Amino acid sequence: MNNNLKEVASVFFKLGCFAFGGPAAHIAMMEDEVVTKRKWMTRDYFLDLIGTTNLIPGPNSTEMTMHCGYERAGKKGLFVAGIAFIFPAVIITALLAYLYVECGKLPEVEPFVFGIKPAVLAIIASAVLKLGKKAVKTIELTIIGLLVLTASLFGVNEVFALLSAGILGMLYFYFKNKVSASLNSFYPFLLSSTLGLTLSKISAINVFWVFLKVGAILYGSGYVLFAYLDAELVTRGWLTRVELIDAIAVGQFIPGPVLSTSTFIGYQLSGFPGALAATTGIFLPSFLFVLILNPFIPKMRKSKLLRYFLDAVNVAAVAVMLAVLLVMTKEIVLDWKGVVIALIGALLVFKTKVSPIWIIIIGSVLGFVLVRFL
Repeated sequence: MNNNLKEVASVFFKLGCFAFGGPAAHIAMMEDEVVTKRKWMTRDYFLDLIGTTNLIPGPNSTEMTMHCGYERAGKKGLFVAGIAFIFPAVIITALLAYLYVECGKLPEVEPFVFGIKPAVLAIIASAVLKLGKKAVKTIELTIIGLLVLTASLFGVNEVFALLSAGILGMLYFYFKNKVSASLNSFYPFLLSSTLGLTLSKISAINVFWVFLKVGAILYGSGYVLFAYLDAELVTRGWLTRVELIDAIAVGQFIPGPVLSTSTFIGYQLSGFPGALAATTGIFLPSFLFVLILNPFIPKMRKSKLLRYFLDAVNVAAVAVMLAVLLVMTKEIVLDWKGVVIALIGALLVFKTKVSPIWIIIIGSVLGFVLVRFL
């Protein structure tokens, strides 16, 4: 393994161990590692990756790791980055699934999670500010960003908002500048087929196909994942809704992508072979999407029309991150304990050079202390 691949593996394995807080927090931590610290790419190009990643199915933060790995170490880097990021969550989730099946309950981790959640707010805020400075290039893009922010806060689907922003920006800037550029054809690779499986028993191969379908068409948050899995698993009688809720909960409080929930469910359905099948099935489409999409991103920048589209999508993606930050703040900072941890996190982020990983650790310890002893 060459030095670049080793560096990719090291960075994303570390993030996989400490990336709590959902996609917005994961991307914020990633930006700190690959743009600020290591300068693998410019912040402008990192924004391009965020914008295009938001337009394809699959877990956004996991796909971002693959893009970053590709940029640093080519196709091998794509796979190394994705696997390194996913691996810690899969191992932790498999262990928890084993304990859940054997003991019938999950370990007590709520005090630590209580502290992590407000701590990540400052990390996301820092990334929104840094990326926003690059994305908001004109008054028109500012207006598009505000429109997307408003739409997101009112519950408009984020993919619809991003696509609408991209089309609006592309048309506006095209006619404003009266450009007669030819459009180099590019269509994001979208897969929306259904497999129509009729299963008679729960085998590892059947688990694989169900999770492959979910991974190929999944957009949105963990709540959307819950809806997909409810339709695929509960209605089939494979899981009870309580078991599914427990599985989703595991994905929320472990580091890394929430789609590691699939590992937990796969183990429930078919033991370790099922865990492996579910994990492979749900993440495999993301590797393929990124492998196909990544080479087109620099070409998009060369076309004036697609550059307008991408600029608008980028500012919309930052607006969506800001909307996530506002909603998370409203839901998480509910009492003085949450306020204290959030303020300490903000102080560390904006006044020191402490790594986001240490902020996560400090937040978890503060959460444990405040919940247990105060």
